Amino acid sequence: MQPNAQGGADPGPAVLAVDVGGTDTKSALATGGAELLDVRRAPTDRPVGDGPDAAGDAVVAQVARLLAEHRAARPRTRIGAIGLIAPGLVDEAAGVGIYSANLGWSGYPFVERVAAATGLPVTFGHDVGAAGEAEFRLGAARGYADVVVTIIGTGVAAAIFSDGRRVSGGGYAGELGHASVPGGADCPCGASGCLETVGSAGAIARRYARSSGREVDGAREVFALAAAGDRLAAAVVDDAVRGLAYGLSHVVSVLAPEAIVIGGGLSAAGEQLRAPLQRSLDSLLSIHRRPRLLFAELGPDAGLIGAGLRAGDLLAGSGR
Repeated sequence: MQPNAQGGADPGPAVLAVDVGGTDTKSALATGGAELLDVRRAPTDRPVGDGPDAAGDAVVAQVARLLAEHRAARPRTRIGAIGLIAPGLVDEAAGVGIYSANLGWSGYPFVERVAAATGLPVTFGHDVGAAGEAEFRLGAARGYADVVVTIIGTGVAAAIFSDGRRVSGGGYAGELGHASVPGGADCPCGASGCLETVGSAGAIARRYARSSGREVDGAREVFALAAAGDRLAAAVVDDAVRGLAYGLSHVVSVLAPEAIVIGGGLSAAGEQLRAPLQRSLDSLLSIHRRPRLLFAELGPDAGLIGAGLRAGDLLAGSGR
């Protein structure tokens, strides 16, 4: 989505949506629905010092600064709440970042600290969970009660909806990338055989580069090379599809989703991914409900949209 022109009056109240990533942090104002205003992207702030709260404190400081920047850009817009999302293990009910290996926090009370720094009500959630909620309410998953939204990018994670409700598992549900699959390798999480090591977009690019000695511009290029007849690329793609199908087959066995929505960078492969993945998944199923494989509709800002929806719900519930 493109940023709207800055300045002027907006319908309000708005909420501030912030998506903290391992490299960049995105922020925007949202007033409900899928429209985002004043979209910004900046490098994620790194901690000053090495204390146990340094990584979380850096995020809090950046959120407070972003709030000031958005207020300055749109002085006539009242911002009533903040929706903050991040990767890793997240306890959304408690507002705590349980653990993030990439960003370096553990047991950090984000809701409490951001609210204290900004004076606004805050909701804190998982980035994939927020993207899944956006797709569930406004995108490809709308209309389904039992659906899994899988985001396949640097890693592999899922937002799970059963009987119309998202399953959070205290922050541990949806870590599909750390399920063991055939062909998986040693993982930075400490386990071996994780799906992320063979089926993520990052793993596809790395495995092809390692086997061919040729650097590529992401997984999409590997899919293109496979389609053009490159045997090494085809083998890497086949391994990824097999691993994804294996992981999803267990999701289907346990949860019986009506549909599986695929988002993230790997969804750019389109039918080159969907068709073989559907065939491979079908070959692993027997008596199971066979889900439709769909592509996400809201694009790379789905997490921001979901963060805005969550903050809007919080604001509506507070009566402010």
